[in-house]
Amino acid sequence: MIRRTPPLNALRAFEVAARHLSFTKAADELFVTQAAVSHQIKLLEEFLSTKLFLRKNRNLLLTEDGQAYYFDVKDIFQQINDATERLLTRGAKGSITVAMQPSFAAQWLVPRISQFSLAYPDIDVRIKAVDYDEGFLDESIDIAIYYGRGRWSGLHSEQLHKEYLTPVCSPMLFSSNKPLENLTDLSKHSLLHDSSRENWKRWLKKFDITNVNVNQGPMFSHSMLVLQAAALGQGIALANTMLAKPEIDSGRLICPFAERVESKDGFYIVSEMAQFEQEKITLFREWLLSQVKEER
Repeated sequence: MIRRTPPLNALRAFEVAARHLSFTKAADELFVTQAAVSHQIKLLEEFLSTKLFLRKNRNLLLTEDGQAYYFDVKDIFQQINDATERLLTRGAKGSITVAMQPSFAAQWLVPRISQFSLAYPDIDVRIKAVDYDEGFLDESIDIAIYYGRGRWSGLHSEQLHKEYLTPVCSPMLFSSNKPLENLTDLSKHSLLHDSSRENWKRWLKKFDITNVNVNQGPMFSHSMLVLQAAALGQGIALANTMLAKPEIDSGRLICPFAERVESKDGFYIVSEMAQFEQEKITLFREWLLSQVKEER
């Protein structure tokens, strides 16, 4: 069977013109004249033996055939763009794409990433924030920072940092009329939670604190939002000491109690088994570990 492939330049002109519903804007995007776009559309209409566009009240509209054809064609061009981006990313020896949760990126990695760039100026770091740890890496990601217990099937994982949980709050709370001298005083303050109240429940159980209503207090989708609320004096957060470090160092947050608990979860450096020994991944992994070692 003979394949009937339309002229590719004409097909590209149609996709852009249909997306903008304007020959003028299509010409600007394609760096050609409006007349050239019109000519390509005419070639495509002749090839398909159907009208793709019509003008009504000086507006450019798609015909019924043109609308149906555009819905199919636009997905094809998007796939081509995505495939090209993946190839360029994978083939760029001087770039590395790192995925992690937004809180880890904002609180820990972003303040330090310039140090990696100074040490390895030929490697361009691309940070991709994700809201979940899927347990697998797509083709666009070289390495990730996952939060969990280090068990992801088919992936190489190495612990970056153990998680220690301790209450943190703004110094403003000490100027209020509510005491904060021992753990039982937590009952007099609002508790701030991330996506679950379980961390506070386990923490208080560890120290046999029973007078605190853990089911009260606002919840936030990301750890960095909990820390921000605590820094604004809105309550007491149970913080990961690694993520809270910038606010603690700056004095925006303080640790009112010495008690802390090691979590069963932690931060792990994760990569595909086949990519584990790639030079750029090795360099970035070793740099991450060195940063944590220095902080300890």
